[in-house]
Amino acid sequence: MMERSGFLAIVKVCAALGLLADAGVAGVWAQDAAAVKSLTAAADLKQHDFFYAGEAQQERMFIVRGGAVTWSYTYPGKGEISDAELLANGHILFAHQYAVTEIDQQHNVVWNYDAPAHTEIHTVQPYGEHSVAFVENGNPAQAIVMNKVTGAVEHSFPLPVAHPEVVHPQFRRARLTPAGTLLAAHMDMGKAVEYDMSGKQLWSVDAPGIWDAEPLANGNVLISGNNNKYVREVNRKREVVWEFTAADAPELNLANMQTATRLKNGNTLITQWVNEWSGPIDKASAPVQAIEVTPQKKVVWVLSSWAEPADLGPSTTIQMLDPEPKR
Repeated sequence: MMERSGFLAIVKVCAALGLLADAGVAGVWAQDAAAVKSLTAAADLKQHDFFYAGEAQQERMFIVRGGAVTWSYTYPGKGEISDAELLANGHILFAHQYAVTEIDQQHNVVWNYDAPAHTEIHTVQPYGEHSVAFVENGNPAQAIVMNKVTGAVEHSFPLPVAHPEVVHPQFRRARLTPAGTLLAAHMDMGKAVEYDMSGKQLWSVDAPGIWDAEPLANGNVLISGNNNKYVREVNRKREVVWEFTAADAPELNLANMQTATRLKNGNTLITQWVNEWSGPIDKASAPVQAIEVTPQKKVVWVLSSWAEPADLGPSTTIQMLDPEPKR
């Protein structure tokens, strides 16, 4: 059996030779010799259909189905995409620093809210049928539920921050829970906090470097630690019941673990971001964009797609999609 690091070394060499580009998107996974013998199969993305976007200098979004990009768009706006969702009606709702926008797949804007001066918006979710919930970084920062049809603010409450004068690092992800509460990742305070819709704090846990906090069906919370290089599941007693760190897959060189999602199969999907603002990305040696790991911390899928015709760019959001119904 070949070790995973050895297989990935082969993949990098083949990618440099252009062998992976023919597969459409260079998603790779390997655990045994059979995968090594069939590089084309290993590079096949048919394992997952997904919607993809990331914090980058351009606001690029993609839908990947059957191992190929079936839809893509670069929104001509200022800012970076920190949160995005493909809605049930086919529209895309996304927060991109200076606005929250909804577009259809023909690239038409169907709704937009511009962030007021000196504020930023890095997270958004649908709230009921006609409204959205988002967090406005600012002085003061606030959580807002807004009706898209009327523009009315249906709920709002202020959120504490460590540095009201520096809005950019205050918040990234905030997620609605099944109980109708809001779970916010206080990035500049290093903690996850749950609020009711009046702003009352219900629960919190320290989480150094937090970027994302996702409520799980079992009542626990899945937290990503960004450049602290961890993803952990925490119960309501604030106990860590599961954790995956960069040290669990050293060959992947994970450095910025931005979002974490618990999949239907029980595995955890983790995105890995790279900073375009620090200089040009060397795509021949660019980091993996996402990994899927089992509860036993076994890596079963790796996404690394930096070559045309499917250069997906830096990764932040990956939303797994159900197969399209057969017609």
